[in-house]
Order: sequence, then structure tokens, then C-alpha cells
Amino acid sequence: MDLLTPSIGNLFWTAVVFILLLALLAKFAWSPILSAVRERENNIQDALNQAKLARQEMSQLKEDNERILREAKLERDAILKEAREMKDKIVNDAKDVAKVEGEKMIANAKASIQTEKNAAMADIKNQIGTLSVSIAENILKQKLDNNEAQTALVENLINKSNLN
Repeated sequence: MDLLTPSIGNLFWTAVVFILLLALLAKFAWSPILSAVRERENNIQDALNQAKLARQEMSQLKEDNERILREAKLERDAILKEAREMKDKIVNDAKDVAKVEGEKMIANAKASIQTEKNAAMADIKNQIGTLSVSIAENILKQKLDNNEAQTALVENLINKSNLN
């Protein structure tokens, strides 16, 4: 047990060596250690500040990207709306042109039909006139075969013409 109980001399020299060690450490080691610790603390603080700035920049970039995306969507919608309006205008213009052309074609067809109808009516009248003259000629030939009937017809026509 003697080894476990320290003597006063042993305690004194241990304390002296410890104090000398503390003095040497304070003079030569504490300053570099403390400066290294301070430098490390500053580096860590700078890294934290840079990380915070990077987070803020990332947040700003994300907001800018979202804003650009919204603007692009609005521009796309505007372009699509304009394209739809242009398509509707072109379709309506085409319908109007087709309607006008159709009406012109119908009017031309009606005029052509009327012209052909008038020509057909004139042809029919001519044929009827020719046929009527031919029929009248045949009837007169049959009735006027003898001279007495011819003389009576001429006298009748003369009497009628004098009345007018």
C-alpha cells in the first residue's frame, strides 16, 4: 500500500513539474493552440455564413425559376389564345367567302336556268306557231278544196276588214 499513498516530497515534485509543464505549455503551446482553435472557429463561422448565403441564393433562384415558369405559361396561353382566335377568324372568313361564292354560283345557275327556260319557251312558241300554221294550212286546204268555199272565205275576210 505504500505505493498507493503518496509522500509529501512526491506530491511537491509532482506539483512543481506540473506547474513547470503548465508554464511551458502556456508560453509555447497555448497561444498556437488557441489561435488554431480561433482560426478554426472563424473558418466554421465563415462556412456557415457561406452556406446561409448559398441557401438564400438557391431560394432566390428557385423563386426566379418559378416566376419565369409562370411567365412562360402565361405567354404560352396568350399565344394559344391568339392562335385559336386566328383560326376562328380564318375559318369564318373562309365560310363567308364560300357563302358568297355559293350565292354567286346559285345566282348564275338561276340566271342560266332562266335563260335556258326563256330559250326553250321561245323554241316551243316557234314550234307551236309552225305547227299551228301547218294545221291551219291543212284545215284550209280541206275546207277550201272547191271554188265556192274559197270565194265565201275571201268575201267574209273582206267584210271583216271593212268593219275594222
